[in-house]
Amino acid sequence: MSKRRKRVLVIAGVVALVLILGIVGWRYRPYRFHGMVMKSAEYAPNFILTSSRTGEPVQLRDFQGKIVLLYFGYTTCPDVCPATLAEVARAFDILGDKKTKNIQFLWITVDPERDTPEKMEDYVQHFHPDFLGLVPRSAEETLAVATQYGIYYEKKDYGSATGYLMDHTATITMIDKDGYIRVVYPFGTTAEDLAADLNYVLSRW
Repeated sequence: MSKRRKRVLVIAGVVALVLILGIVGWRYRPYRFHGMVMKSAEYAPNFILTSSRTGEPVQLRDFQGKIVLLYFGYTTCPDVCPATLAEVARAFDILGDKKTKNIQFLWITVDPERDTPEKMEDYVQHFHPDFLGLVPRSAEETLAVATQYGIYYEKKDYGSATGYLMDHTATITMIDKDGYIRVVYPFGTTAEDLAADLNYVLSRW
């Protein structure tokens, strides 16, 4: 075999090895979530609130075994809340019923003064039949639950026709099936990105 032929074979072998390593590396690279991943998973604080569907007490622990998406907002929110619920609903549609039966979206109002269980239920049903609204029994209970999850909210009067508004943190918290906080999503996370993350989690955790 000539030196030139040997050289060609060596180069071809190196190229093939690089391609194989590249494919393997791509396949097994760590998954990148579309939100802030908790480096050390924290157990999600439990709470007991009133269900919009039944009017009965519901606690977070009732949903262990499912992925929980937790969001704080209120029904007269003019923009951020409906936009967020619409994206989560689209993510559910992308995933399909077979997968979303293992996911629960919980929406806690920061405005229990106006948001009754009936009003919350009417609102969430406009987005997805599986969404569940949760209503604290008092302003003190609202503050306690929100504080546990690092949620800011404040009543503001901007002269709106709907009355006062609530400034509030607009993140979505993903809690895994074992009850640990895994990812926190900022406002503006798309349905496609959220669905991709949920699909990954459902296949791994």
